[in-house]
Amino acid sequence: MADFIPVNEPLLDGNEKKYLAECIDTGWISAEGPFVRRFEQGMAAAVNRKFGIAVCNGTAALETAVAALELGPGAEVIMPAFTIISCAAAVVRRGCVPVLVDSDPVTWNMQVGQIERKITPRTKAIMAVHIYGLPVEMDPLLAIARKHGLRIIEDAAQMLGQTYKGKPCGGFGDISVFSFYPNKHITTGEGGMVLTDDEHLANRCRSLRNLCFKQEKRFVHDELGYNFRMTNLQAALGVAQLELLGERIARKRHMGKRYTEVLSDISGLQLPASTAPYAENIFWVYGLLLKDAVPFDAEEAMRRLSVLKVGTRPFFWPMHEQPVFRKTGLFTGQVYPVAERMARRGFYIPSGAALTDDQIEQAAAAVRELMR
Repeated sequence: MADFIPVNEPLLDGNEKKYLAECIDTGWISAEGPFVRRFEQGMAAAVNRKFGIAVCNGTAALETAVAALELGPGAEVIMPAFTIISCAAAVVRRGCVPVLVDSDPVTWNMQVGQIERKITPRTKAIMAVHIYGLPVEMDPLLAIARKHGLRIIEDAAQMLGQTYKGKPCGGFGDISVFSFYPNKHITTGEGGMVLTDDEHLANRCRSLRNLCFKQEKRFVHDELGYNFRMTNLQAALGVAQLELLGERIARKRHMGKRYTEVLSDISGLQLPASTAPYAENIFWVYGLLLKDAVPFDAEEAMRRLSVLKVGTRPFFWPMHEQPVFRKTGLFTGQVYPVAERMARRGFYIPSGAALTDDQIEQAAAAVRELMR
């Protein structure tokens, strides 16, 4: 009998043990260890940035990036309705206001064409969040930002190794962030990174992640920072994983291509777009969207697939429908139909780096059984 296929299983088949042993043997296990700087430099090089600032997770990277920009209380930040709550939370916690746009029904990214109509005198930034496998259409977004003098926060958490028109995702805008959670292309268990070409922003991020200690008087603080430091142990994992990034990306694209080959004839499913005019899908996860004629929703589909021993995860739930924001009156009366439909009818199937070809076939067979 086939085993249950988890939705994600990380692959740790490089120099991870060797580098972790080096940390233990030398005693460098804290944030002061040499692997942290090595990982920062490697990530900066991978996305053509000048500065990398390692932090303890992707959410911390967003919090640090938004804080570093000093947008001011009440500043508006335009972002997609369809994203993880970390994006909006980082804005709200700084006393700023998230302003939402709907998703493109094909790429599942924010509809860049909706951005300009949402700009007001209070708008200070745009948060571009690359979703699931294809990047945001950056050229028109960058043009809007230049026209209106807006900062750009690029959430590339899911896109390490992806490019937009040949330029690495994470290399756009004022500041960008990555996550190294176990389901990402490379993992440090938990971990994140802020990247920028602006030395002032880089220095602010380094200070903010480290409680805003001052060199001249360590325990005298002019600003409230965070303890968001990444340990040398985490960074050692990251260095080992980064060495194999090219292999990971090739594997992800192979997985996505195979899923598409065996599922493309199922009429009730919308599969992820394999390409956009500006990028080839990297298939961070392989998402499925149930068409309207299918008589059950994503929640029921995931329940049935679990019975068939296939792990799944739901798509994001839209920001304007989050109870935590509704309690405060944020987004009252707002409607984003594409994001709402994706949340209710979208889910993804096993997509982790350790997924085998046999497991892909088993998962695909279960999806075919579900849709029969």
